[in-house]
Amino acid sequence: MIDIAYAQTAPGLGGPGPMMTIFPFILIFIIMYFMVIRPQQKKTKEHREMLAKLKKNDEVMTSGGIYGKVIDLKETVVTLEVAPNVRIRVHRPQISLVITADKALAKEAKE
Repeated sequence: MIDIAYAQTAPGLGGPGPMMTIFPFILIFIIMYFMVIRPQQKKTKEHREMLAKLKKNDEVMTSGGIYGKVIDLKETVVTLEVAPNVRIRVHRPQISLVITADKALAKEAKE
C-alpha cells in the first residue's frame, strides 16, 4: 500500500515549455506570409502601377468583363467607350487589364 501512495506522489514530467507551444503558430504565420500575404502584396503593387500608367486610347478590360477604349481619365473615374457613341464611367480600380499594352508586348516579341 505504501508503494502505491509513494508512486502517486512522484514528481510528474513537465509539459512542453512555452517556446515549444508557440513555435507551431510562428511557423504557420511564416508559411502564410510567404505563400499568401507576400504574393498578394506584389500583385496589388503591380495593379497600382498599371493604373498609374493608364492613358487615353488604351484598350482595357474591367473586372466585370467589359472591354472598352479609354476616352477620359480623372483621379478616380475612367470614361470608357464600349461601342460607337456608348460611353460608361467606371471606378478606376475596377480596370483589371490593359489590352493595348499586351498587344504591343506581343508585337515586340515577334520582331
